[in-house]
Amino acid sequence: MSLKEKSQGKLVQSLGLFSAFILTVSSVVGSGVYKKVAPMSAELLSADWVIICWVLAGIITLFGALSNAEVAGLLADSGGEYVYFKKIYNKFFAFIFGWTTFTVIRSAAVASIAYVFAHSFNTLIILPTLPDSLTQVSILGIFSPFDNFGVKVLTVLLIVGLSYVNYRGLKFGEGLSKFVLLIVVISIFLIIISGLTIGGGSLHNFNTPAAGFVHRPFFSSGFIQGIFAAMLAAFWAYEGWSATGYIGGEIKNPYRNLPLALVLGVLFTMLLYVTVNFTYLYVLPIDELISVHSSQNTIAAVAVVTKFLGETGGIFIAVLVLITTFGCTNATLLAPPRLYYAMAREGLFFKSAFHIHPKYNTPSKAILIQAVWSSILVFSGSFDQLTDMLIFAAFIFYGATTLGVFILRKKMPDAHRPVKAWGYPIVPALFIIFCITLILVTLVGKPREALIGLALIASGLPFYWFWNRNKISDNTKITTKK
Repeated sequence: MSLKEKSQGKLVQSLGLFSAFILTVSSVVGSGVYKKVAPMSAELLSADWVIICWVLAGIITLFGALSNAEVAGLLADSGGEYVYFKKIYNKFFAFIFGWTTFTVIRSAAVASIAYVFAHSFNTLIILPTLPDSLTQVSILGIFSPFDNFGVKVLTVLLIVGLSYVNYRGLKFGEGLSKFVLLIVVISIFLIIISGLTIGGGSLHNFNTPAAGFVHRPFFSSGFIQGIFAAMLAAFWAYEGWSATGYIGGEIKNPYRNLPLALVLGVLFTMLLYVTVNFTYLYVLPIDELISVHSSQNTIAAVAVVTKFLGETGGIFIAVLVLITTFGCTNATLLAPPRLYYAMAREGLFFKSAFHIHPKYNTPSKAILIQAVWSSILVFSGSFDQLTDMLIFAAFIFYGATTLGVFILRKKMPDAHRPVKAWGYPIVPALFIIFCITLILVTLVGKPREALIGLALIASGLPFYWFWNRNKISDNTKITTKK
């Protein structure tokens, strides 16, 4: 053991099943539960189909979680899919996943959720903006770094502040997630109960499509593209469930508790999402939700609650959005640095990320690196642009993990599997087919977001060459000395 390794701390198995379940749910429940019903309504023009898409997205996510659970139960360790992919495929593919997680998936998730926090804060207290001459500045016609400048500055402050919380220790961050999630779940169920009882809504809303609705054949290209565009929004709301795998090395009895936390967390979140979105559409006609989407400055949940509880209700839901996105940002920041630590330990990431704080036992420098890049992404794009980009990238690797179920059954047929993928081989195969379809549809329907995502993935190639070359060089020096 080197002197450097002796002088630093170590990751500690301190989280039980309930804590892992809480972190799974709190990593998922964020801005999507309040915002995404509006763009989905604008895409589908039918309340029935909006609910169907929430259910479909939940079932597909559950299929992915069930498949991921088998792999996690077999290979649980800090680093999540990075560790899995080394065993399933090779070191290069594992690196590409880790690099994509850093440049696109997790960092963009942090930026997006924190952005909604700041946007909600702006509805309560107006934040300063820059002159039009600066807000209209555009880079390559894609990025507008000075637009909503006050909101973006507050977003960065939140990322920095919560990164410091996680820097100070896993248990503190996990305790904060528990506290925030309890408030959020109780509040959402209050919205559901009050909306369905005193909300003044009607089931007639589900039988009345929006103005401009045109019936399209089920297998027509326009209909399928609309369904996938809507589910892309729903998948953002479900995104984050797999992040619990990154802290596998800090979960007690991870081979049992990690897969259970993933499956139970997704099931609970699906129940919550379908119920609350049914409430939104029950209270507010779909044309009004489409107007919310068109305004760009209103959050769908705020419009719904304001309708039956007035301005007081609007303030309540705005505060709830603040609390939810605060907690989800914290949970999303918590896990990925463990992945970057695992990569740096093998010489395939920035060297400083391989550091465990001697007092707090956290990958402190990896947390700082993540905070810096997430803050840069805040200034690079809009909320919807970031979420579409990260979902596109995420499903490439969700499909790869599920394919790993088949590969590991061939490679390790006799290995003990605490959890087996339900419905094997049909359920994992269906999930893989869906991932491929989503990737292709996104490339056609949202080429800008898809191509930005692919460019960031490809940016890892020169880094891999450089870091791998250094490893080869170091090994050669050691051999020569011997």
